[in-house]
Amino acid sequence: MYALIALPLLIMLMGLGLPVAWSFAGVLAYLTWVYDANLNTLMLQGFRSLNSVVLVALPLFILTGYLMQSGGIAQRIIAFVSRIATGRGGMGTAMVLSSSVFGAISGTATAAIASIGSIMTDPLAERGYPRGRIAALLGISSLLGILIPPSITMILFAVVTRQSVAACFAATIGPAIILIIGLILYNRFLVGRAFDETAQTEAPEESFGRVTFKALPALSLPLIILGGIYGGIFTPTEAAAVAAVAALVVGGVIYREFTWGSLGRSVVSAAETTGSIILILLFSFMISRILSFERIPQDMTEAIQSVISNPIAALLMVNLVLIVAGALMDDVSVTVVIAPLFLPLVVANGVDPVHYAAIVATSVVIGANSPPVAPTLFLSCKICRVPILQAVMPAIGLMGFVALPVMLLTTFWPDLSLMIPRLLDLM
Repeated sequence: MYALIALPLLIMLMGLGLPVAWSFAGVLAYLTWVYDANLNTLMLQGFRSLNSVVLVALPLFILTGYLMQSGGIAQRIIAFVSRIATGRGGMGTAMVLSSSVFGAISGTATAAIASIGSIMTDPLAERGYPRGRIAALLGISSLLGILIPPSITMILFAVVTRQSVAACFAATIGPAIILIIGLILYNRFLVGRAFDETAQTEAPEESFGRVTFKALPALSLPLIILGGIYGGIFTPTEAAAVAAVAALVVGGVIYREFTWGSLGRSVVSAAETTGSIILILLFSFMISRILSFERIPQDMTEAIQSVISNPIAALLMVNLVLIVAGALMDDVSVTVVIAPLFLPLVVANGVDPVHYAAIVATSVVIGANSPPVAPTLFLSCKICRVPILQAVMPAIGLMGFVALPVMLLTTFWPDLSLMIPRLLDLM
């Protein structure tokens, strides 16, 4: 009974403006008090859970994202993709594909929004795209960083649920491909109906060959990272180190856009982001220990199964809870708190934990862009310099016609997410 108050308390503390990490600390203090838990033991267990080689990848991938922003890598990727994404809806297609490539290197949504949004917003607006639609498309497509490996969200999911990181990475590739195709087709459908995209009048300053040549070092990064992981050359943690070093070399030696100031700011920003996530993880591990000791997940599973006996209805309820949680909290909070809570329930209904990783990821894509909080959509609107109200309806259209069908396909078609892990012999 006391545990039921924990989630509303967490949401209330966040709503009051308390930093996310300290909101988790408040929930931990509450649970420690009501269940009379030994804080010394919890702290020791929390630190032991953090003592994981897998988590070393976290700061390195975050640093890679910041290095891409300041090293000119994002600009070269966008310039190349914009030249190949021609025809109807070409500029929107370029945004989606740029987000895909960016996600395949950094694994974060916020870095993609900041980099791609700041570069592409004005050119899209000049071509006739309403800024509200730009923000909505940016918000959805930036979350491809959660689906396309390497994904920080999937690293966290693997750690808190004790699954293979490589298997969780591979599980989201299928849904990511479907989402990319859906976003491109939906954008092409809207051009000429919801708005008009004007043709580019000015001739490109550089030839396609020169743009391609400049982009090759940046485009080689995802091939090195993913090829190394699934080719058995290095582990995901080693891949994170390779990605950071490669981004540093490409941005500093090849593109020569790093300054000591920009490099220092990237390192400091990555350290701040990592510190916040590690605190959240520490408190969530301690909260999970209390909930597990009190058998809260097992009791919740039994209670839900006593009311909902149909596995389809149970999975739809999990989807709904994940979407609502994603609309109220950031993806890290949903992944480390809500997702593990429902793991016993989905396993009891015949869902593989690796399949569940893809379900969580596709649900977060919808939740992060859903009012009232909509953390990703709000950030997109800030970057695109547009009021949130102008982006809400376009975002609802993208979620209803693209993201929601992808989530349902992922939930009820297990092979979409399990086929690639099985082909790579990760399960």
